[in-house]
Amino acid sequence: MNVTAREPHVEVSGRRVTVSVAAAGICSFSLLYAPQPLLPQLAAEFGLDPGAASLAVSAGTGGLAAAVLPVAILSELVGKRPVIVASVLASAVLGLLLPFAPSFDVLLVLRVLQGVAIAGFPGVAAAYLAELLGPAGVAAAVGAMVAGNTVGGMLGRLAAGGVTEWLGWPGALAVVGGIALLCAAVAVVTLPRSPRRERAGPQRLRMRTVLSGFLLGLRRPVLLAQYGVALLAMGAFVALYNAATFRLTGEPLDLSPAIASLVFLCYAVGSVSSATAGRLVARFGRLRCLLAALALTAAGAVATVADSLVVVIAGFVVFTGGFFAAHAVASGWAVAEAPPRARASASGLYTLAYYVGSSVGGTLGSVVFGNAGWVWLVGAVVAWLGCAAAGVVALARR
Repeated sequence: MNVTAREPHVEVSGRRVTVSVAAAGICSFSLLYAPQPLLPQLAAEFGLDPGAASLAVSAGTGGLAAAVLPVAILSELVGKRPVIVASVLASAVLGLLLPFAPSFDVLLVLRVLQGVAIAGFPGVAAAYLAELLGPAGVAAAVGAMVAGNTVGGMLGRLAAGGVTEWLGWPGALAVVGGIALLCAAVAVVTLPRSPRRERAGPQRLRMRTVLSGFLLGLRRPVLLAQYGVALLAMGAFVALYNAATFRLTGEPLDLSPAIASLVFLCYAVGSVSSATAGRLVARFGRLRCLLAALALTAAGAVATVADSLVVVIAGFVVFTGGFFAAHAVASGWAVAEAPPRARASASGLYTLAYYVGSSVGGTLGSVVFGNAGWVWLVGAVVAWLGCAAAGVVALARR
């Protein structure tokens, strides 16, 4: 009997889990932000200002934010692996339909649907891995998943931005869709089956337990502070990157779209800074590390105001590293401080705030940039980061 209970953990350990979750992460996050470097081309094609064009990004993240909690609940009814499989396949197919959108309105509808489809991976993956591998084996698999998410976000932006000059925005989205479909196929083939207790049949969802967990996740001030960081810092991050290609391809920098898209290589810094922040928390504490990371993010944003390309790129590097460090500290803090039966709810609420910030903050920032310019956008970004820091100081100490 003991051998049977442990069997799923033995079967799925190792390289197969790493490959499957990394492929699913690359598929999901390459699609989610693929339109970001294409916003100037979409604006020119459909006669839009930067704020309206940014809806191509916000529609996807908004759909994800709206669906992430319902999808997490659905996964308790039908199983987590089926939800992840459906997520990667549906989002990749929708990615291949995007280039054929006859109007911007149709493009937005497809992006909302794509965001809803993508929600099945980030909303379920961590719980699926914990259920599949148990506490001992989950850390490495989650690390592979986060790496896949980061690589996917960077790859989608670079691929789209790199080919748009030659293939146009439809061709760029088709390239990303093809990459995502290949990764989805790898994920479906390699994604391990769930443990026997889930394969035996759908679990009965206890709505009272779920709702009580969410209420607990909303009652603690320290958790509210982390949700505020997710909302405001992610809004600031996406807002600045939504306008980045407009800034880099316009006066006085005048870069080509392909060269301008290389700014997304800064995402590689995020992997280093998030891991470093995790180590520093043990030495300096969460509060100090989070405030320092938010201050670093704001300093990087201010540096991008300069007219020197070197200083602007350095500013994006600092800005990106600071944001991912803040995200790593805040997300870990939220899970650590949540009551045991509310940890999944706290993680879900943090994810919800994160993508609401991406959707709303990204669009608001693009509107500010379109109407007032880059300096005012940076001012708004710094203000949002300052509010996040003030919320942490006011609420976390309680």
